[in-house]
Amino acid sequence: MMDLMNVATLRYASGVWSAPFPNLDGEQTVVLAFGAPSYGEAPAALAELAQAYPRAAIVGCSTAGEIDQTRIRDESVTVAIARFERTRIQKTQAALTAAADSRRAGGEIAEQLAAAPNLRAVFVLSRGTDVNGSELVRGLNEKLPPEVVVTGGLAGDGARFGKTWVMLDGATTGDAVVAVGLYGDAVRVTHGSQGGWDTFGPERVVTSSKGNVLYELDDRPALALYKEYLGERAAGLPGSALLFPLALRGSHGGLVRTVLGVDEATQSMVFAGDIPTGSYAKLMRANFDRLILGAQAAGSAALSDHAGPTLCIAISCVGRRLVLGERSEEEIEATLEVLPKGTAQVGFYSYGELSPHATGRCDLHNQTMTLTVVSEA
Repeated sequence: MMDLMNVATLRYASGVWSAPFPNLDGEQTVVLAFGAPSYGEAPAALAELAQAYPRAAIVGCSTAGEIDQTRIRDESVTVAIARFERTRIQKTQAALTAAADSRRAGGEIAEQLAAAPNLRAVFVLSRGTDVNGSELVRGLNEKLPPEVVVTGGLAGDGARFGKTWVMLDGATTGDAVVAVGLYGDAVRVTHGSQGGWDTFGPERVVTSSKGNVLYELDDRPALALYKEYLGERAAGLPGSALLFPLALRGSHGGLVRTVLGVDEATQSMVFAGDIPTGSYAKLMRANFDRLILGAQAAGSAALSDHAGPTLCIAISCVGRRLVLGERSEEEIEATLEVLPKGTAQVGFYSYGELSPHATGRCDLHNQTMTLTVVSEA
C-alpha cells in the first residue's frame, strides 16, 4: 500500500512546546499555526517553526481563541503539520492594506496558484479588520477554476477588533492575505459550514449601503436602530454586536453578516462582507442547542470521502464563542464526534469564515462553524 499523508499537532504556551518537533519537513509539507494576537509582536515561537520546517509551506494567523482538538485555548499557538506523499504544495501571499484592496488581493492569490496545473484546493487566511471578505472571495472566484475548493478565514483579535496578523514562513504582517494551494489527484478536501442562529424582530430593507458599510435600514440610521435593540449592551459596541448578527435575504440568497466596526459620526456600521442595498435584513440571536447541532452538522457535511490520517481545520466565528461561553467546547467536541476516529483537529475563532455552501463556489460566512477536512487517497 502506498503511504498516505502524515499528520501531527503541537501546542505552544508559556514559552514551552508540548512536544518535540516531529520529523515531517519537506517540500510536500504544510504547517498551519493559529496564535493569540500577542504573538504578532513577539513571534519567536513562529520563528522556531520556520527553523524546524525550512522546506515546508508555513501559514497562520491571529485568533479570537485557538482550537486544539476538543479544547479552546488563549495565549497559545496551536499547530498542525501535514506531510503529503502524493500532493504538491505551493504557498503565496498578496498585500492587503485596506478594504478597497480586497478584490485585487484575492485575484492575485488566485492567479499565482492557478498558474500551476492540477490545482485542487486553496486554503486562505486574511487580515481580519479593514477587509471586505465578500470582495476578497469575489477576486478568488473570478480567477480560479470552478472545481477548485476554496476555504479559510479572517484573522481575529479576540473581541477587540483591533490589530490582526497573518503569517508566512514565520514572518507576521498585518497587511496581507496568505494561502496554500494543494495539487494533484490524491488529495481529498471536503467542507461543511453551518450556523444555528434564530432571527427575531421585523424584517427591514437596506436603504443605504456601500460595499460592506451599512448606513440606513428603512431610511433610518443603521447604528441608532441597532442600539435600540442592544439597549445597555450598546456601550460594548462593536464587540457586543457579535451577539446579534444580521441575516440578509435578497438576490444573493441568504447570508449572515457580523459587525467589525461602527462609526458614530456617520451612524454607520462596518460588516465583514457586503450589505447590498435593497436586501432585506433581520437581527439574529443565539439558540444554544442549535449552535452546537450546527457544528455537528458541519462535521457531517465534511465527512465523505476520507480514509486514513485526516486533518480537520475548524474555523468558528468569535460571536459563537461569546454566546456559548462555557459551552463553547461543546461545538468543537461535536465536530469530532462525526469525523473519522483519530482525526487531528486544529483551528481558531475568527472574524469571518470562507467556504462554499453545501456545493458551489466559495462565499464569506459569519457566525458559522466552518470545517475543512483534508486527507490523501
